[in-house]
Amino acid sequence: MRDVIVTGFALFAMFFGAGNLIFPPYLGSLYGTKWMIAMLGFCITGIGLPLLGVMVMSQYDGSFEKFAGKGGKMFSLLLGSLVVLCIGPLLAIPRTGATTFEIAIKPFFPGINPYIPIIGYFALTFYFSMRQSSVIDVIGKILTPGLLILLLFIIIAGVLHPISAPLSPKVLNNPFTSCFVEGYQTMDALAAVIFAGIIVQSIKAKGYGVGSSTKITILSGMIAALGLLVVYGGLMYLGATVSFMPKDVSRTTLLITIVAEIAGDFGLVALGIVVALACLTTAVGLTAATGEFFSKLSGNRVTYLQVVIMSTIFSALFAGIGVDGIIKFAVPILVVVYPIVIVLLFMNLLSPVFNDSCRYAYIAALAGTLLVSLHDGLSAIGVNFSFWEDMISLIPLVGDGFGWLVSATLGFSIGLIIDRIVLAIKGSESCA
Repeated sequence: MRDVIVTGFALFAMFFGAGNLIFPPYLGSLYGTKWMIAMLGFCITGIGLPLLGVMVMSQYDGSFEKFAGKGGKMFSLLLGSLVVLCIGPLLAIPRTGATTFEIAIKPFFPGINPYIPIIGYFALTFYFSMRQSSVIDVIGKILTPGLLILLLFIIIAGVLHPISAPLSPKVLNNPFTSCFVEGYQTMDALAAVIFAGIIVQSIKAKGYGVGSSTKITILSGMIAALGLLVVYGGLMYLGATVSFMPKDVSRTTLLITIVAEIAGDFGLVALGIVVALACLTTAVGLTAATGEFFSKLSGNRVTYLQVVIMSTIFSALFAGIGVDGIIKFAVPILVVVYPIVIVLLFMNLLSPVFNDSCRYAYIAALAGTLLVSLHDGLSAIGVNFSFWEDMISLIPLVGDGFGWLVSATLGFSIGLIIDRIVLAIKGSESCA
């Protein structure tokens, strides 16, 4: 039980970065009285998928190559690289720097050039990533309970003494589907399939076998899910209590306003310190993972230190566009990548029923997913092709952001038929 609890808190810390603070309040402010429906959609992608990812990856000892290998070796290599870039220097690492500036620095020094603290922040990131110092580990162990205690205090105070009553939604979008897609921005499902090996190996190092380690992972996941549900739900409700704020308010400004109303200047200072340290520990972990992945991928022709240097420099430059700018940039990338990872998760869940002989079924499912998700990604940046648009418009649920689910299912079914025909010709057993 002790190992279950410790691993559960480790999972919570892994998934709950400081950047995740800014999304639930913003969605709560948008959807007001419908915040609970919005929370359900957000929690599926923000909690359910990451935990499912850890459980699925435990079958493969955390190996991404085995996880994505159903689509072929080259597909696994390309997808793995893109996922690491998303949770690394392309999106997640710069967002930690931008979040730190907007929450921990800007409220107290409004006229400062953002690149001054951002460069200092990434200099520290580089230092700790280069030295792999245990100082960050110590801070991380103290930080997670500290951040959780602060959040629970703010949430409880906000529930007991709400700032205002939730108002009607400010947008006409379906709260469930919109917040399901908004949950992509946490990038936790992507992180899960990369970092799951750490959790799996940690459990096995304690002497547990395959069956026991899977059981511990599931029980630990339930603990982490409960913690995330309480925090996300509480923050979304707090956002609903300030639904009187304008729709275009920045996510960090909204969070700062809530904390200032509930806990005053002391709350703002505490929030700033905790967020800065949380972002730093997250950035160090992601930078180290990026360095290890690409140095191994290159066969050490590009060293770990060289990757870390390039990653921190790029992240520092990109962080200057701000949190909302990074989020806007992330949308087209994530709507392409996330559905593919989701389909891979469920295909791997089905692997006991549909074995590796169902090669065409897996490839066709991924092709069907990419057909729609790539269209959605291009549409997000204003690129449309009429013939493609006409074809995609015929797919059910495409208007709700779930067209990829239909196309993946159709592709899998067609591929399964092809598999059975090919195996029948060869005289082999059925793949299902």
